[in-house]
Amino acid sequence: MKFGTLTDRYIARLIAVPLAATLVIAAMLLILDKMLSLFDFVASEGGPVSVVWRMLANLIPEYLSLGIPIGLTLGILLAFRKLAMSSELDVMRAVGLGYGRLLRVPYVFTISLALLNLAIVGFVQPKSRYAYEGLRYELRSGALGASIKVGEFTRLGKRMTLRIERAENKGRDLYGIFVDTQASGGRTLAVTAERGTFLATDDPNTIIFRLANGTLVHDAPGFRAPRVLSFVAHDLPIDLPKMESFRQRGSRDRELTIPELSRQSKLAATTPATRNALRSEFHFRLVEVATMLLLPLLALALAVPPKRSSSALGVFLAIVVLVTQHKINEYGAGLGTLGRIDPIIALWVPFLAFAGLTIWMYHMVAHVPGGQPIAVLERGFAKIGATVRGWTRRRSKDVPA
Repeated sequence: MKFGTLTDRYIARLIAVPLAATLVIAAMLLILDKMLSLFDFVASEGGPVSVVWRMLANLIPEYLSLGIPIGLTLGILLAFRKLAMSSELDVMRAVGLGYGRLLRVPYVFTISLALLNLAIVGFVQPKSRYAYEGLRYELRSGALGASIKVGEFTRLGKRMTLRIERAENKGRDLYGIFVDTQASGGRTLAVTAERGTFLATDDPNTIIFRLANGTLVHDAPGFRAPRVLSFVAHDLPIDLPKMESFRQRGSRDRELTIPELSRQSKLAATTPATRNALRSEFHFRLVEVATMLLLPLLALALAVPPKRSSSALGVFLAIVVLVTQHKINEYGAGLGTLGRIDPIIALWVPFLAFAGLTIWMYHMVAHVPGGQPIAVLERGFAKIGATVRGWTRRRSKDVPA
């Protein structure tokens, strides 16, 4: 029993390092990919750069829910592959530790991470997604503060246009100012000024644009000629556009927690189309979490290469299988949302097929002498590689020196 305890600790260390590394790398790659598009979006909407980090923080739960299964699978796979390549796996089996016993530690990791993923996709991710959409809404509506682009015409509300030639002191001091205001009744107000600055007021819906050394041109349908006024200082009040409050959470199924999805799908007032969408999202999240319970078996089956083989084909296949299974689940959820197939059938039947394939692969490795599920694929890839190399050599001989 003492040897088994030491073995568990050893396997736990082998799993923990690649699991953590894979999870961090996967999350960072997803964040970096999204960061570029968010910077473009925030810049085009004229919002502050700090909002990018807030939006990325709200996307972290979603990226963790995708990265945890990949990190878990690769962590277990690389740990058992190292044991197999160093013949330590053969020694463990020779002293009576079967694959079932060796999977005890991997399943401790799996159950813990499955519960964590259930909490993320069931409760944390819906609320963080709502917060992310709220930030997008505030950017589009201007509630986060639009920036005035130097040298370009900027719209402030529906009736005011502003252009700034130069900005200093981090945008506090503005120079070369042109303002055009369209009032009701056909009245217009055009102002040019040497410099100016924005000042806050007691009214949160109004700010003051204090101008210095400029000219004001006021025109209206009843004027014979526009009225021109030169000034040393002039305060121009600017009414900020009123912002509508963001919608309440729950108008989209992705923003509902798992209990909320279950409750709303059973309401009598829910339309059939909405019910299908709610049930599809509910079963999609459960299937994604349930799939994690099969990952140790899949990882072990793909980790042990055939004898006298050092191929890393199993690592490649594990990633392909995980991505394919996730896409199949998304496709099944889409069919369930459209009402073409019952969500239970669309999502759980592929899961059962995947479970059957995974259990068969594990059975071949654990209980069939010489059984190697990836041996056939390795031989096939070896033949393809030999064919490509032969074709390349023949081509190189045909090319004149």
